[in-house]
Amino acid sequence: MNVLSASTHPAQSRANSSTTVPDGAEPAWKAPRGAGRSRLRGVAFACWCLAIGTAAAHAQTPFAEAGAVTPAPTTVAAQGADAVAAKPASGIESTLHEVEIRSSAWSLEQSALASPVQVLEGEALEARRSATLGETLASEPGVQSTHFGAGASRPVIRGMDGPRVQVLSGGSAVQDASNVSPDHAVMADSMLAEQIEVLRGPSALLYGGAVGGVVNVLDSKIPTAVPENGVQGSAQARYSSADRGKTGAFALTGGQGPLVVHVEGMGRNAQEYRVGRGWDGGSRVGGSFSKGETGSVGLSWVGSEGYLGLAYTRQEARYGLPGHEHVDCHAHGDHLHCHDDHDHDHDHGDGADIPTVDMRSNRWDLRGAWRNPVAGIAAVRLTASQTRYGHEELDEGEVATKFRNRAHDLRLEVEHQPIPGLAGLSGVFGVQSAQRRFSTEGEEATVQPTDTRSWGMFWLERYQVGDWTLQGALRHDRQRIRALETGEEREHSGSSASLGTVWRFQPGWQASLSYTHASRMPTAEELFSDGVHLATNAYERGNSQLGRENSRAWDLGLRKTAGDTTWGVSLYRHQVDGYIYGRTLDVHDGFQLLEYSQADARFTGLEAELRHRFNATWALRLWGDAMRAERADGTRLPRIPPARLGAQLHASWQDWKGNVEWVQAARQSRVAPLESPTPGYGLLHAGISYTLRTPQGQPLELFVQGRNLTNRLAYAHTSFIKDAAPLMGRNITLGVKMDF
Repeated sequence: MNVLSASTHPAQSRANSSTTVPDGAEPAWKAPRGAGRSRLRGVAFACWCLAIGTAAAHAQTPFAEAGAVTPAPTTVAAQGADAVAAKPASGIESTLHEVEIRSSAWSLEQSALASPVQVLEGEALEARRSATLGETLASEPGVQSTHFGAGASRPVIRGMDGPRVQVLSGGSAVQDASNVSPDHAVMADSMLAEQIEVLRGPSALLYGGAVGGVVNVLDSKIPTAVPENGVQGSAQARYSSADRGKTGAFALTGGQGPLVVHVEGMGRNAQEYRVGRGWDGGSRVGGSFSKGETGSVGLSWVGSEGYLGLAYTRQEARYGLPGHEHVDCHAHGDHLHCHDDHDHDHDHGDGADIPTVDMRSNRWDLRGAWRNPVAGIAAVRLTASQTRYGHEELDEGEVATKFRNRAHDLRLEVEHQPIPGLAGLSGVFGVQSAQRRFSTEGEEATVQPTDTRSWGMFWLERYQVGDWTLQGALRHDRQRIRALETGEEREHSGSSASLGTVWRFQPGWQASLSYTHASRMPTAEELFSDGVHLATNAYERGNSQLGRENSRAWDLGLRKTAGDTTWGVSLYRHQVDGYIYGRTLDVHDGFQLLEYSQADARFTGLEAELRHRFNATWALRLWGDAMRAERADGTRLPRIPPARLGAQLHASWQDWKGNVEWVQAARQSRVAPLESPTPGYGLLHAGISYTLRTPQGQPLELFVQGRNLTNRLAYAHTSFIKDAAPLMGRNITLGVKMDF
């Protein structure tokens, strides 16, 4: 079953509106540290001014495209573009709004996939853009956020996070350290995204190891088509009240064919944020400031049969780590040995000398597609990336811990034409390889330097006959991890498979069923950790004898896709054999000794969404999710999201749009040992926007968004530091956005 699209209305034109090929990697330009930061801001501002000036200059003088042909979608071109439903001009649809799932191997519309898929784009994405990827997706059914203050937040899908949820940028892995610890930021910026997809089942199987799911952040960093008028782009600026945050972003694509250039940038500066009324810690979360900058440049050669592009991205971030405490504990066998010396045990909760993260990432991406190279082959696609990532955690101005990640990956996909005699059968097969060298040094050096190498092969097929669509996927992975200090080496391999079907039993109605058997191999941190990890308030000890996880997942869905009322409901159950988790061996004043262990676990839940169009002006959206997760012996798993219900009323009249939304989260009392319950909360959100036209005819949108308007004190049960960093209180965002 496919969860309904997150967008209430048709998608707005994106930075590559003429592009029908999914773009790929993350590009950028380089700025050195220190003095380079001011240079980064200066270049970003200059490019922004250049973008606006160039657009105005060419608004009345369209470029000729020198014979450029708009390419078909990079991922299985033939089916995706024609499958997208027509979008009425009124903005309120009488049928379910379908969008193309561009990271799917078949590039299909949502309703053609057997497993749940969510898409955030257009107006819905603009309304929910936040400083972190996790917070941007936190209101999607089945998706919540780890919430580690304002600087770090990763998606939690159906109660699973960390390495069980892969985060991609344009289909390529984001090689950061966010899956190592919840206090590490995801290096995929939602402010520059044009579409965000959440995949499960056969589509997620394409990427391997993602037993929870895949989040793919799509952008325009590598152009895949020539702009219709030779140049196009967008610019926006925002101010938020709760954190006194200022954000600016721009994107510009230009070229007359065959060469196309894309430049984009983003800057953010937010202070400590204000929480809801009644918090014992004060009005603001100490150390919850967040600053960040991103710059990108990409160049593509675009032809009638494909494209080839290269891009560079430079990202910098600096943010505080609320909730960190200094402890003097070490493991002695299966027990903690701690010194109660208060000269060493000091809490940073008052905001003084809060530890901070100083992060940077340099990444190169290569992406290309060649359609119809030989008879029988519909397309060949290549993706490669190389990342140099690092961050320091600073305590009282001194470097306490250094993290380094050097990684590269390569992926080749081949899509075949329908097989003669089986006209409805299409598919894709491919290989990928990756290497990751990760190291830590200093106080929180919890794991020795490691080298991880992985290889994978995959094959996906789709067969359509009558009212039935059948989908299947196979994947095999091998992994070798070597501890560089001790020389210990561990090898794992695993195979995964998925089968699914969609039955359109009558017009506007469909049922779906999918089964996925997926393997996840342990990470270097789970195998070789040995040290204090302040983000989780624990001494973590790895287990080099861990084996792979094996997950068996069922998804059953029913969906109504036409008429003034559309809805969908999905039931799922995940049985995980050898689930890897941190088993508590000892506790001292809330500080735990954890050892990575394995036990069978099960996840059961429901996701639902309903939309109703009253008339051309008013529409209603209702949604909800609920789940349980426990080990086979009945013990609850930690940080499992509570049940939620949401209701949103949307209005659209001429150039005005507005919405009011209420989100109710239940109390989470089904907790793991040593975990405290979390009270429920209700949040009121609202927004209004007005679109006018500049003298040159470009749309200029002015908007106001309000979050948590009742200033409710709320805690995220999925957070390691829920009590030290509650959710943001009342926040008013003022913004302006222009497309040209």
